Amino acid sequence: MPKVNDMYAVILAGGSGERFWPMSTTRRPKQFLAIPTGKPLIFGAVGRIEKLIPEKQIFIITRQDLAGMTRRILPKFPKENIIGEPCGRDTAAAVALGAAVIKRRNPSAAFCVLTADHVIGNHDVFLKTLRAAFRIALSSDCLVTIGIKPGFPSTGFGYIEAGQRLHHSEGSSVFKVRRFVEKPDKKTANECFKKGSFYWNSGMFIWSVAALEKAVAAHRPQLMDLIRAVENVGGAVSLQKALRNEYKKLEKISVDYAILEKADNIVMVKGDFFWDDVGSWAALEQHCRKDKNGNIILGRGEALEASNNIAVAEDGVVALIGVRDLVVVRSGAATLVCSKDKAQDVKKMVALMKSGNKYKGIV
Repeated sequence: MPKVNDMYAVILAGGSGERFWPMSTTRRPKQFLAIPTGKPLIFGAVGRIEKLIPEKQIFIITRQDLAGMTRRILPKFPKENIIGEPCGRDTAAAVALGAAVIKRRNPSAAFCVLTADHVIGNHDVFLKTLRAAFRIALSSDCLVTIGIKPGFPSTGFGYIEAGQRLHHSEGSSVFKVRRFVEKPDKKTANECFKKGSFYWNSGMFIWSVAALEKAVAAHRPQLMDLIRAVENVGGAVSLQKALRNEYKKLEKISVDYAILEKADNIVMVKGDFFWDDVGSWAALEQHCRKDKNGNIILGRGEALEASNNIAVAEDGVVALIGVRDLVVVRSGAATLVCSKDKAQDVKKMVALMKSGNKYKGIV
């Protein structure tokens, strides 16, 4: 069993709220929404790991302008452990920042990288899997990820191809990672699903501070300046000054592209728990109760001779008549109507609305 004092967590909580517009916006990204669980997703992200990792060893990395809202939603969470980035530089910078902050407290530690806006079930199995990953990370220089056995050929998730089965850890199967596959088209998704050696990429990673630092030095040395700057600062004011200075030098890149697709020491622990990144409005079908005609209605709404729709009313009322396979969302000054099979394109609509600068405060 890994020692509690050696296990830390970094929860990534940035985001721009595009796929769940209009309820989610730049000012209120998805992790602050109380759908589909009834509580803000970030609340669940912290709560589900507290049995394994004490709050004082959990860090939330978010946008600087979202730090206040994060503290209001999590009033008992250590304020000093909520760190605001001065600007978005994607996950590679956030992970390096997390490593540096943890290194200041415990250079021998390992930490998991989790995401604030995912939905996870079977919590006991999830914690067992996470514990298995920590055991590997603390006893080797491997970079560990968690793969989820696909339930269907999704085009919305990335994939991990598992290679040689290595061993078991805490009862969980461990594999050498052969390669990562970006979100595929329908044909490729079907091939991955049928082959059986592909797993959904959960976006959860576990590694020791030392192993991550070694990987950064080898594959993304530009981030070493950030790590050195952060590990040498004192209080919160000095930290923010260092971040403003270092972040403006960094390019925007994910940890997947920067490190994982280049490293050859990656292993995958199989996760036998429910997982969903709730990537679009259509994903609510996996989580919400339907009426006898297949409609999901959240908030105030009625359906007449309508079927297989998703209707969400944050305020006001949504009324559906004679329609099917739609997503209809009413929130504040905005209303979204789209077919369910185009729910992934909400992000494109938000980009279009932002480009004209006519909808400030709405997107």
